[in-house]
Amino acid sequence: MTTKLVKAPCESIELLFGTESDSKPCDPSASDSSVGDMTSSDYYFNSYAHFGIHEQMLKDEVRTVSYMRAICDNAHLFSGKVVLDVGCGTGVLSMFAARAGAKVVYAVEMSRIVDQAREIVQKNGFDGVVEIIEGKMEEVELPSKVDIIISEWMGYFLFYESMLESVVFARDKWLKPGGLIFPDKCTLFLCAIEDAQYRAGKIDFWDDVYGLKMDCIKKIALSEPLVDIVYGEQVCTAVQPVIEVDVNTVKSEDLTFAVPFRLQQTRTDFAHAIVAFFDVRFTHCHRPIVFDTGPFSKPTHWNHTVFYLDKTLALEAGELIQGTLACRPNKRNPRDLDIAISYYVDAKNIKTNSVLRYWLR
Repeated sequence: MTTKLVKAPCESIELLFGTESDSKPCDPSASDSSVGDMTSSDYYFNSYAHFGIHEQMLKDEVRTVSYMRAICDNAHLFSGKVVLDVGCGTGVLSMFAARAGAKVVYAVEMSRIVDQAREIVQKNGFDGVVEIIEGKMEEVELPSKVDIIISEWMGYFLFYESMLESVVFARDKWLKPGGLIFPDKCTLFLCAIEDAQYRAGKIDFWDDVYGLKMDCIKKIALSEPLVDIVYGEQVCTAVQPVIEVDVNTVKSEDLTFAVPFRLQQTRTDFAHAIVAFFDVRFTHCHRPIVFDTGPFSKPTHWNHTVFYLDKTLALEAGELIQGTLACRPNKRNPRDLDIAISYYVDAKNIKTNSVLRYWLR
């Protein structure tokens, strides 16, 4: 059963994240004044100004073809409609909407890729339909309300970069009653994996570096989730859905949350990390379209988010890793995420519990 996205009591969130001094090792750059001179928005929008990140997204066929099918195969929903593209990038989704017969598409983009987007739209003959609007979604004024919102807002761990908040803002201010959002549903999943080789080379390496102890860096390495490809054969527990996001109703405050998880070991093996991934659903389509970013599916540019545990868990089939996953925007940089995992194991070979804090940036 999917756990609906709900705001957890503040006490449980604060208890999991502890005090500011507790999370200090997660923020080694906190004393770097040069970092403080650039805002989170500067980092975010500057990163999307470079063509390289757009190349990566466009070449992700799972992502791009799913959007193309959701829009172009449903021309009956787009024909003659006013469409808003939140964070249009190169304008590819806006042009899909124009191809599907949209009357007008307001394509909003803050980064400097907007200059190339205008040229791309013009060269493809869509400049009579697609109107590029430069600025932050929260600050621009549109000529009218819209019938449909399209956006590729998902980040690593689904919520990284906080772009969902811009979509929520656009929905509340600009979407007509009964309007549609593409995509409109997402689910975050967890599982555990065996990953001894990587852990030994990247995490435990710091215990003994040419006979020298550097375990203070190990603490930092553990606090930064790895974003990389995980393969299906590494998964050693059942996969559990923990959060469902309904973009039609979600609120900004819901993005601070704590949810329980229960991962059952499917084979006798070691568990080294907990992995997060998500699916994306376009439920308004004539035939609903779904794509999955998990370890058993074709890899995407989102990869998987890996949270290494503080201990190696020797588990037998049927035994459990149980706990709570908590998440909130980072106070210094709201587009980053503070993530906490509280877990406990009461198994034949190991009995342990721990609270681990991570910084996804």
